[in-house]
Amino acid sequence: MSIITLDFETYYDQDYSLSKMTTESYIRDSRFEVIGVAVKVGSGPTNWFSGTREETLAFLSTYDWANSFALAHNTMFDGAIMSWQFGIKPKAWLDTLCMARALHGVEVGGSLKAVAERYGVGEKGTEVVAAKGKRRADFTVEDMTRYASYCVNDVELTRDVFNIMGRGFPKGELKLIDLTLRMFIDPILDLDTGLLEMHLERIKDWKDQLLIDAGITDKKELLSNSKFAELLKGFGVVPPMKVSPTTGKETYAFAKTDEGFKALAEDEDIRVQALVAARLGNKSTLEETRTQRFIDISKRGLLPVPIRYYAAHTGRWGGDDKINLQNLPSRGPNAKALKRSIIAPEGHMIVEADSAQIEARVLAWLAEQEDLVTAFANKEDVYRKMASKIYGVQEEDVTKEQRFVGKTTILGAGYGMGAIKFQAQLKNFGTDIELHEAQRIINIYREANGMISNLWKDANNAIRFMENGYILQFGRFGVLEVVEGGVQLPSGLVMRYDNLRGEQGEKGVEYTYKTRRGRTRIYGGKVIENVCQGIARSIIGEQMLLIAKRYKVVLTVHDSIACCVPYHEADDCKAYVEECMRWTPEWAKDLPVDCEAGIGINYGDTE
Repeated sequence: MSIITLDFETYYDQDYSLSKMTTESYIRDSRFEVIGVAVKVGSGPTNWFSGTREETLAFLSTYDWANSFALAHNTMFDGAIMSWQFGIKPKAWLDTLCMARALHGVEVGGSLKAVAERYGVGEKGTEVVAAKGKRRADFTVEDMTRYASYCVNDVELTRDVFNIMGRGFPKGELKLIDLTLRMFIDPILDLDTGLLEMHLERIKDWKDQLLIDAGITDKKELLSNSKFAELLKGFGVVPPMKVSPTTGKETYAFAKTDEGFKALAEDEDIRVQALVAARLGNKSTLEETRTQRFIDISKRGLLPVPIRYYAAHTGRWGGDDKINLQNLPSRGPNAKALKRSIIAPEGHMIVEADSAQIEARVLAWLAEQEDLVTAFANKEDVYRKMASKIYGVQEEDVTKEQRFVGKTTILGAGYGMGAIKFQAQLKNFGTDIELHEAQRIINIYREANGMISNLWKDANNAIRFMENGYILQFGRFGVLEVVEGGVQLPSGLVMRYDNLRGEQGEKGVEYTYKTRRGRTRIYGGKVIENVCQGIARSIIGEQMLLIAKRYKVVLTVHDSIACCVPYHEADDCKAYVEECMRWTPEWAKDLPVDCEAGIGINYGDTE
């Protein structure tokens, strides 16, 4: 199977560019024009072509795409051009940008320039700057010759870095890259324009009423930190805090640059989004902006699903192209409107399955907390069992409120959370307890799950080994290994902790590693949280590949997988997807996993 490397050069100007538009809107815009394309088959010479759209299609059609892998850097862009503009679909897609993120982490530069410099294969040119505002017909022969050389060089660099990164790159991950890219490049889901337009009008009307109902007569009142904090608490949100660099005391993190405040703008509750927007003086909330983007997409065509491969430190997928399908709202008025606007094509259904408690299951299994593993395997109510221990009552006597505390404990305390944070988490969910009660619950959890507590200590030891470049296995045998620069996951990829170093603190040596936001603290419990998410992602990735052998995978959100199938196949698909998501790879054969699945004509009704 040959690899065909390609790179498109396209028209752009001051207002029409990828820096100001999404990939989807840029390629589907009437101003779109291919200036030229460079193509390289295997290790052969790179050919440049520039012509009309019809001539470019004829040139591209001379290659055997159907029996070849297509390679690019940022294939989401070049692949979408191939598919949407020219109707060309290769055997599979490869992407050096995706590979770079997986190999070097999401914190380092993934541009072709940065990757080429990292591997010392050459330098990326700058001729694209001179092409700004120039249509194909505007290029002189000399200009086009220079632009051709620039594009050919990009193709050569892409193939060279692929040859290096491809050595030992897990084949399963290459398949996941292809699967992820196809969600965007080969869209089949549609959008309900009418529903979206109604939702947008409701949100605009409701947003103003929200402030009236909250007693806000003057939006300047929202600038009061105490008033704003009380409004957030009314929606079950614990106001983010920070230590003031001026006073050294704890204060509200309500500055627009504070990470906690920025997170509120993307809160799953659209009422919180509205408060943040009003405080900032913004005309639109994230919900309004995203709804308008959905409407615009619906008028241009089907919904390309922009999911970013290896978007998080743990390897999980993330949102992309400014619509972030990983974070659609779940609370507030008409919270499911955006999900319900995503619809299957006529005669088809969406089948979605969500992995049940996968992180909690992975944690118990990795720590060899066998009583908890057995409880999961036997489909026992582990939340009720935890509540029974906390409150000293029989499991059948546990109340709904007590079970909720047990659930929060199982899902939250497994990564070394202390009493203060646990108290705040419960308060965020609407349950107030005293600090001493929070500490009592944390103590009970740790006593009942001694193997999990020991795993945090093992992870602290692993950090020291990591710092010194030593190899170490920790957790269940054969699953994880400390290697140079991080922890190797079952996927074969390394979760990186770059530039790790320890410094003496008040409570001993404290470790940090380098990120784009500065140095980030790392400790045993956090390592375990990271590796559990990484293991869960490894499992879900393999399950996704199994499902894709039979059905079209169209979306993955957190721990769920969605397919789109003809109406008459929906029940069979649901059964098969459930079977796949209850399967585990050989390295995790004794890990009990489970799932919940649903079917709907739209994405919101599959839950």
